[in-house]
Amino acid sequence: MTDNNRAGAPDHWTEEELQLFACLRSPGEIQAFLDSIPYSADPIYRSPRSVMRDRKAHCFDGALFGAAALRRLGHPPLIVDMQAVRDDDHLLAVFKRDGRWGAVAKSNFVGLRFREPIYRSLRELVISYFDAYYNLESEKSLRGYTTPLDLRRMDSLNWMTSDERLEIVADRLDHIRSYRLLTDKMIEQLVPVDKRTYDAGMLGVNPDGLYKGEKH
Repeated sequence: MTDNNRAGAPDHWTEEELQLFACLRSPGEIQAFLDSIPYSADPIYRSPRSVMRDRKAHCFDGALFGAAALRRLGHPPLIVDMQAVRDDDHLLAVFKRDGRWGAVAKSNFVGLRFREPIYRSLRELVISYFDAYYNLESEKSLRGYTTPLDLRRMDSLNWMTSDERLEIVADRLDHIRSYRLLTDKMIEQLVPVDKRTYDAGMLGVNPDGLYKGEKH
């Protein structure tokens, strides 16, 4: 599972950046770093280098950072877009251990972050986010997910160290194969999120980063 692509080479990073990566020795420690920085409401994309510099990120930035950090641990840099209605989509950096899927993620919501590598399939992993994925109207909003995007195929964009062409990564996610989670009948019968779950998931939220009728 080792990634020998030149984009992961040490000379791609500064000494300070390498020192930070050296502290992230597991997916759990990568998640802890993402949890330690504020959720960004800025309408821009940040590369992993910019996340380290600015010490903030939203879910797109966090997924790219997670993928870059997982890459340095020998995992392929894979991201998955969880698709929603009347809500923002949410990105995960996914990885496998002993044949089971897990994820790291930056989120404004408590329940949309780390997952242990215990899931037998990507669908099973994504479904684990369902009850915690809701909008301001208490509607469970998760509807589908994409096949993993292998960011090694986009190394020519210098996505790990440059912000300039990250829109191409975002656009690619809009055009790769995706899978629907729910039937129309299932959607009609969904129960709104209860107040206790709603309040718990919003703990520490950055209100400026909440969905307000336009996908971020």
